[in-house]
Amino acid sequence: MISSPAIRPDALRLSVAPMMDWTDTHCRVFHRLLAPHARLYTEMVHANAVIHGDRARLLAMDPVEHPVALQLGGSEPALLAQAARIGAERGFDEINLNCGCPSDRVQAGRFGACLMREPTLVADSVAAMIESVAALEAPVPVTVKCRLGVDDDHRYEVFREFVDQVAAAGCRMFVVHARNAWLKGLSPKENREVPPLRYEWAYALKRERPDLSVIVNGGIATEHEATAHLAHADGAMLGRAAYHDPYLLHRLDAAWFGDPLRPRGELLRTLRPYVESQLAGSAQQRPVPLKHITRHLLGLFHGERGGRAFRQVLSEGAHRPGADWSLVEAALAATERTEQAAA
Repeated sequence: MISSPAIRPDALRLSVAPMMDWTDTHCRVFHRLLAPHARLYTEMVHANAVIHGDRARLLAMDPVEHPVALQLGGSEPALLAQAARIGAERGFDEINLNCGCPSDRVQAGRFGACLMREPTLVADSVAAMIESVAALEAPVPVTVKCRLGVDDDHRYEVFREFVDQVAAAGCRMFVVHARNAWLKGLSPKENREVPPLRYEWAYALKRERPDLSVIVNGGIATEHEATAHLAHADGAMLGRAAYHDPYLLHRLDAAWFGDPLRPRGELLRTLRPYVESQLAGSAQQRPVPLKHITRHLLGLFHGERGGRAFRQVLSEGAHRPGADWSLVEAALAATERTEQAAA
């Protein structure tokens, strides 16, 4: 049995969850500027899509994003192994297997959260993925993101047995979304909110299996909540909070790694070269409309005076033909005017 390479503890402290329709390459570049030390994750990509689909689009990644993990969906060990190798060869720093998504499409394909009921299949998949990347010059870690269980299974021992079986296949890191997945009767959105959080299961797993890296995910909305998890686990993974309030990501990165806290406008202006290069396109890439980038920026002034003006200017103008960086400057100026008027 080949064990997956370990990841440095400091590289696991802070991460941003894989989120469908959200954590594309533009989002990740923005998050990297906010949080230089965070570990970033792609949206989930099915193994079949990696093998047969448009890799230039599905696996798009800017060099600034590192360290960034590719999250795969699927349930066939051979296909997952092939997709894992493709991802590693394209430069991703980690390959993560999704065992937590509860959507109807995922259930129909027998992957995602359904895999919590099939630990042997997950173990076989992980072993195949690890073996497929082991021959590379620089093998990358293969990790798992899971739930506590599915539906009405509320036994910690079942969850721990799942982890033990997958760990025996060589997986050394588990991202634990500390809720059950309810496969019937709840939408994916409700599955992120309704099933009760049980962080204590992730904490117990770390106490009982100290050789494993355990990352806590689910319901983390504030700096205080994220920091509290570090006393019991190896790291905290932010999901919707990092997207809807991205400056929280910057505050955490600065607090946990000792860097100075920078103003929102200053941080945003460091994105200008990337935005302008995307708008211009290249021989290998078509120009990207501004709206595909600015949709990820809307929450930067969340909870701040001027935040509404910032969102309004970007939302109303980014879809217009010819929209460019000047619109972002206009949004910042509108925000500053609102702040000054309130002072």
